[in-house]
Amino acid sequence: MSLERGLIQVYTGNGKGKTTAALGLALRAIGRGLRVCMVQFIKGGGAYGEHHAAARLTPLLTIYQTGRDGWIFRDNLDPEDIRIATETLALARRVLTGGEYDLVILDEINGAAWFGLISVDDILALCAAKPAQVELVLTGRNADARLIAAADLVTEMCEIKHYYGVGVQARIGIEK
Repeated sequence: MSLERGLIQVYTGNGKGKTTAALGLALRAIGRGLRVCMVQFIKGGGAYGEHHAAARLTPLLTIYQTGRDGWIFRDNLDPEDIRIATETLALARRVLTGGEYDLVILDEINGAAWFGLISVDDILALCAAKPAQVELVLTGRNADARLIAAADLVTEMCEIKHYYGVGVQARIGIEK
């Protein structure tokens, strides 16, 4: 099976669930035999649950995790973070245009642009290069207004209440 028509989706906002929603879409696509690739920007620091799932769902799910462990500071960017994000953008272009995948998820790409690691213009160029039958999902906080305008669907996750506020840390199997 392949998609008749691929669209562009954006999952953004300050609430939890952007990557989780993209992974839910991936699971639905895999259930129909579609091939899915997730390219993760700025998500170093060890394996998340989705990486373990990808090992079980190969060859229908491929995940490329990139980024260093630790924090990125917008006002004091490390050249290494910029280099990694630039390489990841090139990987994303190859994945998107290579003809191997039906659904491509660029996880945390909005954040990478907001931090200044890559440009919004480069992301818009990716959107323009998207083959007609490929679905493209862009996740991350602070999606630029131009990306929102270019998308066919935009969902904003709005935090109303989060247990991090009372000290609950990221839990294995839920947040990571």
